[in-house]
Amino acid sequence: MAMYEKETDEGLMERIKSGDHQAFSLLVRRHTQRFYACAFRLCACRNMSEDIVQDAFLKLWENPDRWKSGKGAQFTTWFYRVVINLTIDTLRKTKKYSGIEALDYIKDNVSGQEEQLVINEQQRILESMIQKLPERQRIALNLCFYEGLSNKEAAGVLKIGVKGLESLLMRAKKSLRDDLQRQGIL
Repeated sequence: MAMYEKETDEGLMERIKSGDHQAFSLLVRRHTQRFYACAFRLCACRNMSEDIVQDAFLKLWENPDRWKSGKGAQFTTWFYRVVINLTIDTLRKTKKYSGIEALDYIKDNVSGQEEQLVINEQQRILESMIQKLPERQRIALNLCFYEGLSNKEAAGVLKIGVKGLESLLMRAKKSLRDDLQRQGIL
């Protein structure tokens, strides 16, 4: 396994196409947390997020040729799309999800209990508002602000131009700002 540690994701994918279990194991270890966080930000459910990421990696193992190295896409850009699509499909099938679990995901950075309660409530309200955004706006916010992708990378995941992504982000931020103002938080 140590001999693959410096291998790029794309190099590991080539090995996986040949049935290399060690390369697959390393790729899973390298990226599970990243893609779990992405799925969780979209569905706010731990179990569902874990299942989605597991299913995504299982599909990858069963059919690694779905990733086309010749098209120039990075593995992570392509796999974000896989995870996002699986999350959307899962949410459409279940038609129920709650942002309550999202509070468990927030780190405790404030020492006072009252301050923490206020922050938790504000975060819960914001998470609830984000969950109500149109799907593509929610995904754009997730990729850029929570996953840390550049606008160009996020646009690639969404298969739109950078200007289209920026438009989605502006509409999402305006909608959130308007909702926060209506609730007297801003």
